[in-house]
Amino acid sequence: MSLATMSGSELSVCNLFYAFDKDKLSFVVASSDDTTHIKNILKNQSVAGSVVLETKSVGKIQGVQFKGVFSRLEDSSLKSLYFKTFPYALTMNPKLWSIKIKEFKMTDNRLGFGKKIIWTRS
Repeated sequence: MSLATMSGSELSVCNLFYAFDKDKLSFVVASSDDTTHIKNILKNQSVAGSVVLETKSVGKIQGVQFKGVFSRLEDSSLKSLYFKTFPYALTMNPKLWSIKIKEFKMTDNRLGFGKKIIWTRS
């Protein structure tokens, strides 16, 4: 995923590996406190990002843009999901974070060129 953060007037974008829980509509990521994006998040938890499938065919473009709230992971089931997805990460003992999704905008050109589906948490 690509993740955008902001603190004051400082914008930052980074790329992160993630696990996604479709029932809780949350991403789980690992990152250390000394990164620019975590320093920004400690001041402003609102984030935006995208996850896209790589393709050179316009008719096969698929991806989501999202807005959410980034916070220290406290949910043990999400922690388990991350280590199930990335078992090698256990040896690194990473600091885990969650992104609770507030809004998704999905583009899927297989459904028609420029087809967008928007979902907002109520």
